Amino acid sequence: MIATPRTDARPPLIALMGPTASGKTALAADWAQRRGARIVSVDSALVYRGLQIGSAKPDAALLARAPHRLIDIRDPHEIYSAADFRADALREIAAIVADGGLPLLVGGTGLYFRALLQGLAPMPDADPALRAELEADAAIRGWPALHAMLAAIDAEAAARIGANDAQRIQRALEVWRRTGRTISDWQRSAMPTPLPYRVLKLVLAPRDRAVLHARIALRFDQMLRDGLVEEVRALRTDPRLHADLPSMRAVGYRQTWEFLDGAGTRADLRERGIAATRQLAKRQLTWLRGELDARWLDPDTDRVELERAADGFLARP
Repeated sequence: MIATPRTDARPPLIALMGPTASGKTALAADWAQRRGARIVSVDSALVYRGLQIGSAKPDAALLARAPHRLIDIRDPHEIYSAADFRADALREIAAIVADGGLPLLVGGTGLYFRALLQGLAPMPDADPALRAELEADAAIRGWPALHAMLAAIDAEAAARIGANDAQRIQRALEVWRRTGRTISDWQRSAMPTPLPYRVLKLVLAPRDRAVLHARIALRFDQMLRDGLVEEVRALRTDPRLHADLPSMRAVGYRQTWEFLDGAGTRADLRERGIAATRQLAKRQLTWLRGELDARWLDPDTDRVELERAADGFLARP
């Protein structure tokens, strides 16, 4: 007796992943128009209002053709966590599917993709008193000192958290002080929560790293011509903003903030901005290599394969 292949009745969802400047937005807009896909942004900078130029946010004309969900949903002084993103993305995806649409997740923020596709560890609630203590300590000693403290109790977390990443250092120390368990221990104990969707992961990445580097340089130069310095200068007039906020730590914004504080010339800003963006792309590619079920395709040479991959996935029951 020949077994009948089982079908997967879960609704389809496409994750279009890749490093910065790899061409994800252009392809997503094209698929939104031709395939009726509905875009959900997976980008930690695009969530912030007022971060237009340095975040490479789609302009009004593109958004009119291909609306994006989860952009411009927070003011830049506000914190937006991976847990916030997961809750918002699940809501938007469910609404798209209920309306008969195809959700298309587009972006390069690995932490957001991981939170959505793999789930998050159950964590203790925030403790405002502990957070205030840590902030006061950091104001005196600096976040690198607190990062060193974290390294002493949780080397695993310290290795993946930057020495000036105030938000994540604070959270890791808060969890440890509150529970006596490291945040890494909490994360290892997480039970995966499967999504009620079948997922196609596509990584858009030029095979030649030099091509990506050239795109990064061209894009940062365009940002400078479009007024990145003026954009950050205007943001700095908001007294609620400071250099340690997640929004202002975004690549391009951090370097421009430092430039306006007197760090180097405009040429130095260009060099540091391009170098930081290349480092971001390297980190993104490293994370993406861990997505073993993802298919890697070059946006310039593999366009036919991209279309076939999507067609085959959507046609499969």
